[in-house]
Amino acid sequence: MPVNFAAPDPASLFAVPGVELGPAQAGIRKAGRYDLLVLRFARGSLAAGVFTQNRFCAAPVLLCREHLAAGGALRALVVNTGNANAGTGEPGLAHARQTCAELARLVGCAPQEVLPFSTGVIMEPLPIDRVLAGLPACLAALAPNQWALAAQCIMTTDTVPKAASRRIEIDGVALTITGIAKGAGMIQPNMATMLGFIATDAPVAPALLQTMTREVAATSFNRITVDGDTSTNDSFVIVATGQARLAPIVNAADGRYAPLLQALTEVAQTLAQAIVRDGEGATKFITITVGGGRDFAECDRIARQIAHSPLVKTAFFASDPNLGRIVCAIGNGGAADLDPNRVSFWLDDVRVVERGGRAASYREEDGARVMRQPEITVRVDLGRGTASATVWTCDFSHDYVSINADYRS
Repeated sequence: MPVNFAAPDPASLFAVPGVELGPAQAGIRKAGRYDLLVLRFARGSLAAGVFTQNRFCAAPVLLCREHLAAGGALRALVVNTGNANAGTGEPGLAHARQTCAELARLVGCAPQEVLPFSTGVIMEPLPIDRVLAGLPACLAALAPNQWALAAQCIMTTDTVPKAASRRIEIDGVALTITGIAKGAGMIQPNMATMLGFIATDAPVAPALLQTMTREVAATSFNRITVDGDTSTNDSFVIVATGQARLAPIVNAADGRYAPLLQALTEVAQTLAQAIVRDGEGATKFITITVGGGRDFAECDRIARQIAHSPLVKTAFFASDPNLGRIVCAIGNGGAADLDPNRVSFWLDDVRVVERGGRAASYREEDGARVMRQPEITVRVDLGRGTASATVWTCDFSHDYVSINADYRS
């Protein structure tokens, strides 16, 4: 079960003017489940995205980059689950193009105004006939209030759908932000999550929308890790339909930029943290903050070293305060001239290490008390600067192995 996270109430997910969602059951991998989704956007909508840095990136990632480079105009996106269309070579790219061309024909737009996304098993041919056959059902189901079902439609090993909404007011005009995401394993994004989509009716200039998307990803999806693996299919897209009666926001100096960025970030962080809370087999949600560093990069490296250590993650699962494992991870974090005698760290409010050694006040029963909690904060002070970085992660349980051993069956 997810750590302190439940499926959102559909009534809490606000319709975004200019967005319709159409889920369908196409039988892509398994019968009787929603596995194909189309989002249709009002004319004039714009999109920006960030994508995986895995060099074996999936065919739909290649095509999304190509289509967005053409200017960012967007009329539709299509998502299939059950098959990643990755490691499929030229035939996979041809299938992604076929999908865009057919949906463009049905919607009445150019293929470049369609973005394709896939998630699921890698290196298996996309069942293109099922995808194409399912598109009319998606269009027939289009409606503005289907965010909850859309979130369910894009799941793979997720145990709950992930969605979030915010409403804000700028210059007396109400704006809506709603998003969905999926992901539970193969999560160590260098850009975003496995799949994440956020839409708003705010009018934003194309170049600024790309900047905004990168900023949002940097403080949300790029702050999570489940297992240290970057997927072939990671994609995060923000769509601005421009339907709100507001003059376009064209640069970051505009006073309206900051509140919109904050609302988008809140939605993205909720989705990103939901992925960790629903990490494959997760029983603990762990916040790791490394401060007192010379720069962000070294703090980030050390935080991720702690988050990725199998020894640390299994200790958290066992609620075992074997905290020398965290000391070991800090030392392996790539700060070659780090002085251990200046390093301290805490579990929540419990000081464990002070100036390189076990704190005089530390008692193992206090460490065990914190380790039993479903949510834990690890705070490290490197004692050599003012920079900091935070990463959200989870523990490793027996179920993580079972889920991944059984994934294709």
